[in-house]
Amino acid sequence: MRERSPSPDVEAIALDNISKVYGATVALSGATFSVARGSVHALLGENGAGKSTIVKMLSGLVQPDAGAIRIFGKQEHLSSPDKAHRLGVQTAFQELAGFPDLTVWQNLLIPVQPVGPFGLLRQKYGRRLVEQRLAELRIEGVSLDREMRDLELPVRQKLEIARAFLRDPRIVLLDEPTSSLSSADVDWLEWLIADQKSKGTTVVFISHRMAEVRMLCGSLTVLRGGKSVGSFSTSAVTDDEIIELIIGRELDRAFPPKVSYAAKAVPALEVRDISVGKIKNTSFSLGQGEILGIVALQGMGQLDLFLGLFGDMKIHSGDLFVKGEKIVLQSPEDAISAGVGISLVPEERKTEGLFLKLDGTQNVSLPVIQRFAKFSLINRRAEKEAVGDALQKVQVVERALYTQTQKFSGGNQQKIVLARWLLAGGPILLLFDPTRGVDVGTKHEIYNLINEYVRAGGSVLFYSTEIIEVVNLSHRVLVIYSGAVAAELAGDEITEVAIVRAALGGGADSANASGAPTSSADNANNFASAI
Repeated sequence: MRERSPSPDVEAIALDNISKVYGATVALSGATFSVARGSVHALLGENGAGKSTIVKMLSGLVQPDAGAIRIFGKQEHLSSPDKAHRLGVQTAFQELAGFPDLTVWQNLLIPVQPVGPFGLLRQKYGRRLVEQRLAELRIEGVSLDREMRDLELPVRQKLEIARAFLRDPRIVLLDEPTSSLSSADVDWLEWLIADQKSKGTTVVFISHRMAEVRMLCGSLTVLRGGKSVGSFSTSAVTDDEIIELIIGRELDRAFPPKVSYAAKAVPALEVRDISVGKIKNTSFSLGQGEILGIVALQGMGQLDLFLGLFGDMKIHSGDLFVKGEKIVLQSPEDAISAGVGISLVPEERKTEGLFLKLDGTQNVSLPVIQRFAKFSLINRRAEKEAVGDALQKVQVVERALYTQTQKFSGGNQQKIVLARWLLAGGPILLLFDPTRGVDVGTKHEIYNLINEYVRAGGSVLFYSTEIIEVVNLSHRVLVIYSGAVAAELAGDEITEVAIVRAALGGGADSANASGAPTSSADNANNFASAI
């Protein structure tokens, strides 16, 4: 049962000189800040700055080595998630915490399910309770009896957020909640946070997207290197000032200049009339040394396309050619084989891109481990030297060679996935939302890695949920609608407005049937409502 509500002037959360060390890694070093009761407060910083460690501490998953945590004015020892829940603290994690083999309603009742006599679960009552609460949270169209594994990532992310609000929490921690959401779902989250704020709920919002921070949050704290470097009213600091606080230096520009590209006679990859999943009879080519951007509304077939090109989803018809030679992909092994050389950075790094309990050496060398084998024995010295060079290119610390990847931040995990394919050395790289959930500094590093890859002759098929990335990195852009290419844009045609118009399902006139001029904001709003 909840304690009586504290005085309105009592801070909901106060961290005083908090420190946490994992072996040689200093996760937090004297972090100090507070969050006002009933506020929406952003926690900003690079991956590895300490944000996730703070979330885990407030969730009762880890305990500080030093310092004090106060919840509504009272010093607390958050020894377990159950203790955090009793204090009214709920968390929605970026890396989804559900059970894939259980149904939606079963997942949403965890960890406390209604029981009847003799400890038996009241399943019908529990299902009705979830149905009622989801309706109150304005979540519709989700089958409660589907297994979580069968839902698309944005739907699972939305349900993860909903679970945090199901039990009327006093404090909610949202860790990168919008990284997988559609624009319409971000609008839903804006409503949800405003509704909860009106009820006095305190929200801590972790994000790398400044537009959302400004839209949702009244105050913010910046962490760098495990220390808090400042807390501000959101309106009191500019984006440039925040970026400089986050990375400790001034960032010259958000995006590097585009790499020059000249089309060659034979493309790196040619797709002829393929059908895979939702993609039907689609054709396009990817040039050698080209970055080809892909944009689509949620569920239009873009994921099926990437999985098909990596041999992880069956291509039902059509043909693929690599440098003019026809190929047939039955598995990812076929895709990464010599003579093909197609690599994939997948949507979910933790579940699809990495073996979290293996170290960086094992994760990076896995696709090409045979290079280091002789008479069925692995030359570990040669393996570590090669992996070390790849990790150095992506600017990941040397200890990744012998440290489990689960102990690294999300941004460093993503760079470890990229290091794998740099070591493999294939000529074609498929990037599916590669900057999802990483900070502004790491994004810039990934942009530079992409450019270096194409300068060296590689070719990139690049999908992003952030249209601005596609605009600023791509030489050409394909917009997919209902499983087919709705538009191809190149050069000066590549603008956010043109992409949005095509993504809405037609040509340049589709977003404005009246013939009146349509602004970028109008198109963005239409785009948001469509997805």
